[in-house]
Amino acid sequence: MAERTKGRVAAEATAKVATEAPLGDLGRRLAARRVELGLTRGQLAARAGMAVTYLRYLEEHPGSAPGSSALMKLAEALETTVSELTGGAVDLPPGTGRAGRAPQFTWMRPGECRTLLAMHGVGRLAVPTATGPVIVPVNYSVVDGAIVFRTARGATPSLADGCQVAFEVDRIDDAFSQGWSVLVRGPARAVTDPQEQRRYTERAYSTPWAGGSRSLWMRIDPFTVTGRRITV
Repeated sequence: MAERTKGRVAAEATAKVATEAPLGDLGRRLAARRVELGLTRGQLAARAGMAVTYLRYLEEHPGSAPGSSALMKLAEALETTVSELTGGAVDLPPGTGRAGRAPQFTWMRPGECRTLLAMHGVGRLAVPTATGPVIVPVNYSVVDGAIVFRTARGATPSLADGCQVAFEVDRIDDAFSQGWSVLVRGPARAVTDPQEQRRYTERAYSTPWAGGSRSLWMRIDPFTVTGRRITV
C-alpha cells in the first residue's frame, strides 16, 4: 500500500511539472542542441558570455524565462535561431530559410552515409500501396547493417513486407541553410524469427514515439546507399 501511495504521489508530481512546462520547453532544447554540438555547459556558457550556474538554471527549470538578449546570445553560441530554441518553428517544415550566398553541393561517400544513418532517430519510409506510394515517418535503428523498426500489424509501415522500398534520413539546419540527406533503397521484410526479434529488441536504440502495441519488427537490407550534403 505504501509503495502504491508513493507511486501515485510521484505520478502527480510528474504531471504537475509537465503542466507547468512552458511552450517550447526551452531547457530541453538548450540541452539537446548543446549535446548535439558536443559542448559542455562550461563551454557553452563561455561562448554565450554567461555564468555556468545561470545556464544550468535555464536547462533544469521548466519555468525559466530569459530575456531577449540572453536568448540571442545562446542562439548565436548554439549556431541556431531564437525561434528554434523557443519552439516557435516546431510546426514549420524544415528548409524555409534562405539559400546561402555560395552553397556547395557534394555527394557523400558510402562510409559517411552509413555513419550518418547509424546515428539513429526518425527516418521516412516510402511504401508502395494499391493507391500509390505513401511516405511515413518511423523511429528506426541500425543493427548489423540493417535498418530495423517496430510497427503494428496492418499499419502502413507493415505494408513494406516483401517490397522494394526507399528510406531517407536527413538533417536540415535552417539557421545556416545547410544540411544533408541519406537515401537507402532495398528489400523490406517482416521479421518472424524469435531470436532475430529478440536481438533487435535488445540492441535497438529508438522506440516508436507513437506508443501503443507495436510488436512487429520490420527489416530493410540496404541495396544502395547514397547521400548528399549542402554547405555554405
